[in-house]
Amino acid sequence: MSPVIAFTYFLPAIAFVMGACIGSFLNVVIYRLPNDLKVNEPKRSFCPSCKTQIPFYLNIPLVSWVMLKGKCKWCGKGIAFRYFLVELLTAICFLAIWKHSFPTLGIFGVIALWVFLALLISATFIDFDHFIIPDSITLGGLVAGLIFSFFIPELHKHEVMWRGLAQSALGAGVGYMMLWMIVLMGKMMFGKISHVFEEPTQFEISQPGGEEETIVIQLGEHRYEWHEVFFRTWDRLEMDVQEVYFDDKKQDMKDSFRVVGDGFELDGEKIELGGILKVSGKCTKAVVPREAMGFGDVKFIAMIGAFLGWQAVIFTVFAASIIGAVIGLLQKFSGREDWSRPLPFGPYLALGAIIWLFTGPLVWFWYMGLFRSAFS
Repeated sequence: MSPVIAFTYFLPAIAFVMGACIGSFLNVVIYRLPNDLKVNEPKRSFCPSCKTQIPFYLNIPLVSWVMLKGKCKWCGKGIAFRYFLVELLTAICFLAIWKHSFPTLGIFGVIALWVFLALLISATFIDFDHFIIPDSITLGGLVAGLIFSFFIPELHKHEVMWRGLAQSALGAGVGYMMLWMIVLMGKMMFGKISHVFEEPTQFEISQPGGEEETIVIQLGEHRYEWHEVFFRTWDRLEMDVQEVYFDDKKQDMKDSFRVVGDGFELDGEKIELGGILKVSGKCTKAVVPREAMGFGDVKFIAMIGAFLGWQAVIFTVFAASIIGAVIGLLQKFSGREDWSRPLPFGPYLALGAIIWLFTGPLVWFWYMGLFRSAFS
């Protein structure tokens, strides 16, 4: 095989096929990680509906989903198009990175960016479904970014290994601090949801599934899980209540009642959470603390910075904010999303990082040139 044929057709085809295979594995990660399942147990993929393990000859990336018309061979239930989409998206991204980066970074640089893309794709679909980005992706990716940057400093346009590592650490630090400040400002400006009821409305704080389950806060028709409300030590659920019961026993209340991260405060007296199974009553108003952005996004942008550097962090946050705002407004005004429902920010950070990989540096130099011209 001539070098021209190899580099023009054979190796790009290999990159595409590898991407499809990795995409098949990412489907396992996307499904199992947020559901507390081990990625390697069971070893084979299984139908989400009937749980039948899929033999290797029916688990061929891209081909099997089309061949089976998106249905399980055993139970006949539909298998989501997302499985095919993740495989195809990963295959296209792997091919694009090969075409774009192999001439400048070589095979090891391409492998590093393939790992990076796999992390971005996994985080994107998990965040869409569960509004979380697991630490195994963000922190594990952060460590991987630092290691790759040390051994492949060309990722940051350097030839000396310690300079590559320094740029990676700087990118992670800038990303972490930048988004952390945005989270704090968002908390101050948008960190509360106020529910005002025309008539006294029933509320309940309990663990419907038993002591091992998450505590649920039910305020009329509004439902929150405990960890969604009490993220920081100073978070408080302020309530105007007319009556309150601890384990169905009515409490004498003179002034105030509020819920804190580790218990309750009744007329200023602290009551520990552990000794009470259920709190109920009627309220006319409740002010619920909330996070403007999840902390997983902060760790996620640090991971992006570790792979791409501090300039990429600034571009990614800026691009993600614009893309997220436009898409979020379109969803809200189209009636597909409620105004109080949170939107995942991780997918837009991932998209911003991918844009940077292919066009971001050009946009950065154009913007910096524009900035310098304005002040020259």
